[in-house]
Amino acid sequence: MNATICKAIEEKRVLELRYHGYSRIVEPHIHGEDKNGDEVVRCYQLAGGSESGERAGWKLLKIKDAVLVHLTETPFVPRPEYKRDDKVVIDVFCRI
Repeated sequence: MNATICKAIEEKRVLELRYHGYSRIVEPHIHGEDKNGDEVVRCYQLAGGSESGERAGWKLLKIKDAVLVHLTETPFVPRPEYKRDDKVVIDVFCRI
C-alpha cells in the first residue's frame, strides 16, 4: 500500500506524479488492488499528459508504473460522479 496515496485521499489533496513518462496532476478517490493483485488508484486527472491523449478525466492507474508520487497542498472536492463501489478495486486500502 502506498501511504502517500492514502494520505492524499484521507485529506482530499491533489497528487502530482510521473506515469508512463508523463507528468500528471490527479485527484485520488480510491486506492487498492484489482483482481490481478495490482495496486491501483482511481483518480480524476486535472492536467498533464496521457498515452491516450486524454489530458483530463477519470483514470485507473497502476501504481507500479508511477514514479515520483508527490502530495501537494492543493485540496480538492470529491467528484459527484465518483462511484464508491468501484468494481475494479477488489481489495480497498482507502477511499473517499
